[in-house]
Amino acid sequence: MDLIDEFEVARPRLLALAHRILGSLEDADDAVQNAWLRAHAADRTRIGNPAGWLTTVTARLCLDQLRSRERRGELPLLADAIPGDQLAADEEYLRRENVSRALLVLLSRLTATQRVAYVLHDLFRVPFGEVAAVLDITPTNAKKLASRARRRLEGVDPASAEEAARTSGHWRIVDAFLAAARGGRIDTLVALMASDVVRAADPAVLSEGAAAEVVGNRAVAEETRYFTDRIHTSIPMRVNGAPAAVIAPGGHPLAAVTFDFEGETITRIEIARLNPTDRLEPRRSTGF
Repeated sequence: MDLIDEFEVARPRLLALAHRILGSLEDADDAVQNAWLRAHAADRTRIGNPAGWLTTVTARLCLDQLRSRERRGELPLLADAIPGDQLAADEEYLRRENVSRALLVLLSRLTATQRVAYVLHDLFRVPFGEVAAVLDITPTNAKKLASRARRRLEGVDPASAEEAARTSGHWRIVDAFLAAARGGRIDTLVALMASDVVRAADPAVLSEGAAAEVVGNRAVAEETRYFTDRIHTSIPMRVNGAPAAVIAPGGHPLAAVTFDFEGETITRIEIARLNPTDRLEPRRSTGF
């Protein structure tokens, strides 16, 4: 098969690969388009494995983008710093392609080389020899990078039996809260919260005119009707070791929703912008 024909067949896979590495559909499109230009300019008689060549070229282009961000000292953008049309495109791609929102959030916390090694090997089953060629390192070092990335993504510290039991109960409440909010089940939400529950939020993550603090389970429950878009992009995650939720439209983190509990009841909800020092971890029980 001709290299250009091979490219057209491989385009969806290359786009998926670039999206996982870069976390942005727009940036992934740019990388794939540049790979297409490289394919047109290549000496096709010297390419024995077109599919592998295209994967390597696309991954290297993505790595260049990530390294460029690192050189400029850029941190991963929060969702509210991304143009609305780009955010909508990212969200639509996540839903259409069934991409893990939690995985994208966590990948954004990896170094450039860790991210490329993990995505290539663990997600796309590229052999370590080829991963090493992309990163210009030895296969042994490529394995080490993927292993470090895996550990960072898994990230949950072993808990005592007592702690595991306590957080298990809290996870059930978080899950029930998010499910009820998504389904508009106001009475269920009311039952999950103390009568004097407080919802406090950083004004920066609220819609214009929304109150920074709301008191009372009925008032907090009713308020969820106005935030359905954010609720539908919220995922249960550990934030600084505690059961919580992260709002991540398009896979771009925006804010953490944390909870205080008394027994089986929510007594306080806080919504705050995430920062680079927050420790984000997946739920081991559900994976990605």
